Amino acid sequence: MKKLVYVAATALALAVGVGVYLQTGVAAAPASTFVLLDGSKKNTDDMKGKVTLVNFWATSCVTCVAEMPKVIATYEKYKGQGYDTLAVAMSYDPPSYVVNFAETRKLPFKVAIDNTGAVAQAWGDVKLTPTTYIVNKRGEIVKRYVGEPDFAELHKLIEKLLAEA
Repeated sequence: MKKLVYVAATALALAVGVGVYLQTGVAAAPASTFVLLDGSKKNTDDMKGKVTLVNFWATSCVTCVAEMPKVIATYEKYKGQGYDTLAVAMSYDPPSYVVNFAETRKLPFKVAIDNTGAVAQAWGDVKLTPTTYIVNKRGEIVKRYVGEPDFAELHKLIEKLLAEA
């Protein structure tokens, strides 16, 4: 009986510890200004109130190009439920390539160009593409993917975050 109580107490302590770790693993999205293709600007505060996918990508990145139809489909699936997407082209990506890609692929979400690399630097010194962040309604980063996300897992996370108050 003592062993059972010990195991239960240990499991409870572990569960509480994991819960605390997961809660403290959330960090505010860095204050950033995104320059969109149309010349307008969006900043991190504009994300509050929506679940937002921030995708750092490049036209020269094979994985980025390959995952873009799934990023579009995800946006289309959830956009009416308080979900948004922001694609941030890396500083080394020629702006004309980014504009051409966005137009020919009819990207339905906002696309920004990080001309100076300051946004990538602020978001954890992003160097590898694609790097994708999920930001909750409070403006906190809850998940980071390096490489193509598991979209089934991503959709579950988006649905969970959309359901939160």
